[in-house]
Amino acid sequence: MIKIIVSGFNGSMGQKAVAMVNNNSDFELVGVFNPIIDSLDPNDYGLDSKVKVFNNFSQINIEADIWIDFSIPSAVFDNTKFAISKGIRPVIGTSGLSEDQTSELKSLADDKKLGGIIASNFGISAVLMMKFAQTAAKYFDQAEIVETHHEDKLDAPSGTALNTARLIHEVQQQDEQKNPNESDPLGTRGGDYHGIKIHAIRLSGFIADEEVIFGSDGESLTVKQSTTDRASFMKGVQLAVKEVMNRNELVIGLEKII
Repeated sequence: MIKIIVSGFNGSMGQKAVAMVNNNSDFELVGVFNPIIDSLDPNDYGLDSKVKVFNNFSQINIEADIWIDFSIPSAVFDNTKFAISKGIRPVIGTSGLSEDQTSELKSLADDKKLGGIIASNFGISAVLMMKFAQTAAKYFDQAEIVETHHEDKLDAPSGTALNTARLIHEVQQQDEQKNPNESDPLGTRGGDYHGIKIHAIRLSGFIADEEVIFGSDGESLTVKQSTTDRASFMKGVQLAVKEVMNRNELVIGLEKII
């Protein structure tokens, strides 16, 4: 039985994670964490009475194998660092970590030979889209990314979009050339990652969509995925939980294990 703590348990993604754990016969929900809650009574959240509720790191004194994190960008680094320090394998779905923070967390986990994963997206379609985009990057010199998320998403660009840009750049290993005559006083050309433009849209009615548009002389290619239900992410989370139990390093990206 894999014992699991869910951080950010009462958020939209956290609730899906709790349901996934409770519906899996190989998993056991032993604790939940959120520093902004007041009540520590599991009954107030519809949880089994055996589940421990925490709002402070100092309270967490239970044995756990996995720390699933769907909290907020400003908290995820400290949450993950805490889990690693306690020997709890992190499965991190919260975006907002910088490259320096990710590198530090990987170093801490690898030094302890602790398995874990930080994934910009646990959706299988999104991960496959990233892999397809990286393959296409070998044959196209130019690419732009458009990502659309719900209006409450706090960070931009999304972790998925940024990771997609990284994967493309890993293949191309060059910055796309800028047009010296280009004028864009309103910033409508989007963000820039090594010359790869990223456009972030935040609107109600969406959950998570992304498309990568490649262009070359006389042809173009669009790779696109859409998420219509957050429950779809749990397939990837479940896969990751089982996978990191057999690893002794922190993996960056679900595409590394699919």
